[in-house]
Amino acid sequence: MKRALPVLVLSVAGLIPVWRYAPSTATTASPAPAATPAAPAPSDPSASASAGSASAAAAAVVRGTTVDTEKGPVQVEVTFDGDTITAVRMLQQPQHPQTAAAVPQLVEETLAAQSADIDTVSGATVTSDGYRESLQAALDARGA
Repeated sequence: MKRALPVLVLSVAGLIPVWRYAPSTATTASPAPAATPAAPAPSDPSASASAGSASAAAAAVVRGTTVDTEKGPVQVEVTFDGDTITAVRMLQQPQHPQTAAAVPQLVEETLAAQSADIDTVSGATVTSDGYRESLQAALDARGA
């Protein structure tokens, strides 16, 4: 009988977070302009002949694919200066406190690593995975 009361209290205490859980709602950022490569498309033979070395140093903005996660959609936009990643912006992200705290860390690591090979942010694993997947799609689209 002495154990019944602590077991009951601890059981109720363990269930309170489950009762209070509210899934996050996804938010979509305002639409940004489409990806704008500064260099002409390589499929145009006349353009590729005139592009020369200027295309290597040209700036471009490339969108990653939208990744649907259990917390909401994630999409990034990557700005390149030549082959260097100069900026990463979230176009879509889950509206969740952990996501808001994780995004600056993810962007900072991306700029330092210059690739999608970055660490997961603790507490925002789902967003980190979606971010990496969208980032890798943008890098693949750019050919970096």
